[in-house]
Amino acid sequence: MKNTTAFAVDRARDLVSIGRLAVDLYARQFGARLEDVTSFSKYLGGSSANVAFGTARLGLRSAMLARVGNEQMGRFLLETLEREGCDTSQVKVDPERLTALVLLGIKDRDTFPLIFYRDNCADMAFGPEDVDEDFIAGSRALHITGTHFSAPRVRAGSLRALELARRHDVRTVLDIDYRPVLWGLTSPGDGETRYLPSEAVSRSLQEILPWFDLIVGTEEEFHIAGGSTDLITALQRVRELSPATLVVKRGALGCAVISAAIPARIEDAFSVAGARVEVLNVLGAGDAFLSGFLSGWLRGSDYGDCCRRANGCGALVVSRHGCAPAMPTEVELQYFLANSHRIAAPASDAALQRLHRVTPRRKIWDDLCVFAFDHRSQFLDLARECGASDSALPRLKRLLVEAVAQTEQDLDRAGRIGVLIDDRFGEQALHAATGRGWWIGRPVELPGSNPLVFEAGRSIGSALEHWPQEHVVKCLVFYHPDDDAVNRLEQEAQVRALYDATNASGHELLLELIPPRHLPQAPDTVVRALKRFYNLGIKPDWWKLAPMSAAQWSAVDALIEARDPWCRGVVMLGLNAPLDELLASFGEARGSRSCRGFAVGRTIFHEPSAAWLSGAIDDAQLVSLCRDIFEQLIRAWEGVRKSGPALPREVAA
Repeated sequence: MKNTTAFAVDRARDLVSIGRLAVDLYARQFGARLEDVTSFSKYLGGSSANVAFGTARLGLRSAMLARVGNEQMGRFLLETLEREGCDTSQVKVDPERLTALVLLGIKDRDTFPLIFYRDNCADMAFGPEDVDEDFIAGSRALHITGTHFSAPRVRAGSLRALELARRHDVRTVLDIDYRPVLWGLTSPGDGETRYLPSEAVSRSLQEILPWFDLIVGTEEEFHIAGGSTDLITALQRVRELSPATLVVKRGALGCAVISAAIPARIEDAFSVAGARVEVLNVLGAGDAFLSGFLSGWLRGSDYGDCCRRANGCGALVVSRHGCAPAMPTEVELQYFLANSHRIAAPASDAALQRLHRVTPRRKIWDDLCVFAFDHRSQFLDLARECGASDSALPRLKRLLVEAVAQTEQDLDRAGRIGVLIDDRFGEQALHAATGRGWWIGRPVELPGSNPLVFEAGRSIGSALEHWPQEHVVKCLVFYHPDDDAVNRLEQEAQVRALYDATNASGHELLLELIPPRHLPQAPDTVVRALKRFYNLGIKPDWWKLAPMSAAQWSAVDALIEARDPWCRGVVMLGLNAPLDELLASFGEARGSRSCRGFAVGRTIFHEPSAAWLSGAIDDAQLVSLCRDIFEQLIRAWEGVRKSGPALPREVAA
C-alpha cells in the first residue's frame, strides 16, 4: 500500500512531539501488587516523550515541546532526550511546578497497576505562549497526544501548534492515547483502566479530528474517538470528520491502515500481521509501535514497511522492562525483522541483547588518557613500607582525583580523561570523580586472585545494582589459553558470570587480560586469549592489554574488527614500567585502529605517593608531581597519535 503523504523539504526537523513528558518508575518485582513492590527503575516516560525518544533512536531528527520542573527529575528527562539526539531547545523549565511522575507495577502480561502523579504538573502547564512559530515551521511533522486536549490550557497550546502546522505545510499526527484517569473519569489511583465510554470525551476528540493527517490508536481508542463500541461504526464516524489516514493497532494481530473509505470489516482493511513474542507486559507497546511507524512514514516508505517497523518495535518493547529504554535502534530493529521467525523471546536472545546494549548513541571515547589508581594491595604495601596508617589512603586517593581535575582543565581534555578507582580505599575519590563527565573504571576482582574471585563475593550482580551507571566494570584476570584446564575453566566461568551481570545491569565491561608469567609467552598468546573469550560469546566493551609490538597490535585490531565491531577498543596498561619504556610502547601502538589510549598507574603515583606517605612532601607537591608525570604521558600520547593514522570514530546508531 503506497504512502502518498507529501512532506515539506529542507526542514530542520522531521518531527516535533507535544504531550506528556514524565518520569516513569517501573516496579522491579514482577507479579507483585503495587502495594508489595520494594524497588523501582527510573525511566523517561510519557507517550509523547517516548515517541520523541524512540524516533530519535531510529534516526529521525526529533524534538520535544513540553515543560519540565526546575528540579532533578526535569533535568534527568532533558539529559535523557539529549543523549538520544532529541532536540529539547523548546522544552520550557517551569519554575513553579514539579515534573510529572508515574508509578507502574507489572502484575502479569496484561495487568499493570498504575498511578499518575500529575496534579498541577509541569507538562500540563504547557500553553499557547510555549509554541514558537518558526520552530513549528521548521519541521516536517507535528505529533500530539489526545491527553493534551483534556484540559483547557494544554488544549489551547495544542490547537495553537496545529494552527501553525497547517499554516506552514507541516503534516499532523494524532496519537489518541486515551487514559480515562487523565480525563477525570476514574479515581486518581486508577491509572490502569484503559477504556471507559464518555460522550464528553468523544465530543472533545471529534472537535480536533479534522486537524490531522494521520490518526493512530487501538481499537478501544477509536471507540472513544468515534463514540461507539462497534469498531466499524466508530471508524465511519471518524472518517466523516477527517480524511486522515487511520492506523488501527490490534495487538498481537498486528495493525490495519485505512486511507480511504472504511471497509465493512476491519479484516478487509490493508493489514500487516505482528510478530509473535513472549510478552513481559504490554505497557509502552503503543509508543514503540508509533515510533516505528513514523520512522518509516516520514521517510516515505510504503505502508507495508511502516507497519512491519511498527509491529517490530512493539514486539521488542512488550518483551522488555520499561518503554523508552526498551526502544530498538535501527540496527537492532533490522536484525529482529530479519530473524523474527526464530526469535520468540527477544529478551533472552543473546545477539539481540548485545545489539540493544551497544548500538544506541553513546559517548565517544577515542582518545582516552586514564590515571589508574584502583590498586589496593600495592597501596597497602606502600603505606606499610612508609610507616603510614592505612587510614591515610582514602585521603591520598582523593588528592589524586584533584590532580586529574587540574590536568583536565590545564590541558583542555574534557571528554578525553579518565580514572580507575577502587571502592575499598577510594570510595571518597569515586564520589568526587563521579558526575564530572570522566571515563570511570572500577575494579571488581580480588587483587591477585587466580582463579578469579570477585571482591564482593559470587553475587556480583547484586553488587552492581548499587553502582552509578557511568561506572565501567573493570576486571583483571590472569588468563592464559594454555593454562591448566581446571583453572582455565574456572576463570572462564567467572568471567561469564560477570559478563552476564553487566549485560543485565547495563554497565560497560572492561576486561584486563594479563597472561601469568610462569606460563610460556608467545607473540600470539594475547590474541589467542582474546579469541577464546570471543568463542565463548563474551564480548567486553573494552579490553585492557599490556604494551605490544606493532605486529601484535595489528593482529588484535584484525581480531576485534572481525569478531566484535561494536567493541569500544583497547586501553594500554603500564605494568609499572619506567617512563621511557612506556613512551616507547606508545610508538608501537601508533598504527593501531583499536587502541584508544592508555591506563597507567604506578608509573605515575608510586614515587610521589611514597614521599607523601612518608611526610616528605605536602598535598600540593603530591598533586604537582603526579600531574607532571601524567601530563608527560598525555603529551607523548598526543604526539604519537598525531603522527599515526587517524582513528576511526565510533558511529552512533
